[in-house]
Amino acid sequence: MARLFILSAPSGTGKSTVAVKLLQQLEGIRKVVTATTRKPRPGERHGVDYLFLSVEEFERGIEEERFLEYASVYGNYYGTPRDQVEENLREGIDSLLVIDVQGAFRVKELFPQAVSVFLLPPSLEELRRRMISRGYRDSNARLRLETARREIPCARKFDYIIINDFVDKAVSQLKSIVVATRCERVSVLENIDSLLPTGEIPSLIKGGDCYVEET
Repeated sequence: MARLFILSAPSGTGKSTVAVKLLQQLEGIRKVVTATTRKPRPGERHGVDYLFLSVEEFERGIEEERFLEYASVYGNYYGTPRDQVEENLREGIDSLLVIDVQGAFRVKELFPQAVSVFLLPPSLEELRRRMISRGYRDSNARLRLETARREIPCARKFDYIIINDFVDKAVSQLKSIVVATRCERVSVLENIDSLLPTGEIPSLIKGGDCYVEET
């Protein structure tokens, strides 16, 4: 049973870095490549980091309902392509959505079973330092910090909260969440035939009698 994992955080917290490292360590999960109208940053690749679209292309996608969710953020459109998520679900592959807070809530409405994770910075001072190191001007950094102050309280509504003080620790914690979710009773029972394609265990776990009476 493929699941949706939502990773959200204020801008500059490091959610993209955490996502990349997770995908390097874990099989059976794909990052859904977000579509955006912003210009590529140095080193970013179309179709890998983002789907870079013109405003006209994006708005046509809105009209044709190609996005699970979309929003205008800092003057640019961002959206989650519907076709990638649907393809992953058909193939039984988990999806990792790296999206902003308002997008996370919209996806959660569509897929209540999605697992939502909020990535917190260790402090607003550290968040500002990271923004400046990424090349944001002081005025831009101030705007993003004010937005972060409004987004951080939303963490209370997510299923899990991870503090990204050290990247490797944050990746390990996110990996643990994904692995634990795959081991949930419902998930294992629905996939028991593929997990154990031979032997007697699938039939026992599906139709056998538990010798301990329920109380």
